[in-house]
Amino acid sequence: MNRAACVWLGRLLLLLAAVLPSLSANAAGEVAASWRSEWPNTDFSKHSVDLGEIRSGGPPKDGIPSIDEPVFAAVSEVQGLAQREPVIGLVVEGDARAYPLRILIWHEIVNDTVGGVPVTVTYCPLCNSAIVFERRVGDRVLDFGTTGKLRHSDLVMYDRATESWWQQFLGEAIVGALTGTRLAMLPVRIEAWERFVARHPQGKVLLPNDPEMRAYGRNPYAGYDSASRPFLYDGSLPDGIAPLAYVVAVGDQAWPLDRLREAGEIRAGDLLLTWEPGATSALDRGAIAEGRELGNVMVQRHDADGPQDVVYDLTFAFVFHAFRPEGVIHR
Repeated sequence: MNRAACVWLGRLLLLLAAVLPSLSANAAGEVAASWRSEWPNTDFSKHSVDLGEIRSGGPPKDGIPSIDEPVFAAVSEVQGLAQREPVIGLVVEGDARAYPLRILIWHEIVNDTVGGVPVTVTYCPLCNSAIVFERRVGDRVLDFGTTGKLRHSDLVMYDRATESWWQQFLGEAIVGALTGTRLAMLPVRIEAWERFVARHPQGKVLLPNDPEMRAYGRNPYAGYDSASRPFLYDGSLPDGIAPLAYVVAVGDQAWPLDRLREAGEIRAGDLLLTWEPGATSALDRGAIAEGRELGNVMVQRHDADGPQDVVYDLTFAFVFHAFRPEGVIHR
């Protein structure tokens, strides 16, 4: 583990040592009294996972504040975003919006409406998992916030209507009244800012509501994606690949990013995965703009209707292994 990662992990471990015992369910899955006090509206009698797998990430409920009234500017008006900085590029019904990871790394959730569709844009830094969901469930539109909890090192969200808890990587409610409900995922591209601008010169980009609220552009997890082990994760690890190796996950299949980078493209049935240089890692250096090359990944399905973007995630091998235990990493 490099020096930056050691310093970062050391600071967090010192902070968490005092709070973890009182903020986690025990191994038998019983609900800690502090959970019931903090979450009086959550129905803990309903859950689809062992509650002992859920642990505190440090912050309390909404301690990492979601963005509920997002502010945007035209891409032509934005300054200060480095050309190679990563953004989540989302297009719905011709409405193109970029969500910079320099903002998502501090807020993790943006509740928005794009092209008339209510969506939740999410990013879990500990998993490098950037996923956008439609937040309509039946005839109800949900707003999401952060619980401050993690399961398998992944963000646990909650909806404000029922205060059910949701696993970000799966988009599935795992605790509470909506347990078992799944959110529909929307295809996005994790790409460099300059690529989004070239694709959508009339698009919009998310701005901080308060530019002074956080150190936007800084990475509070410096060195994390060079660490030897994931943080706050005690599950099994995948064989034959480093836990924090990047993989491109599509459903229950994944391909190592290193393999895709070397090949340039990979065909799997009607799927085409491509890689091109030009985007930085959000989890490498203290300044996101100075991060090491991670590259631009695109996944499309090619059929009679032509190429269409599909849902994928650029995440870590341990994450795919934890949530897709029957899945296959094509080494």
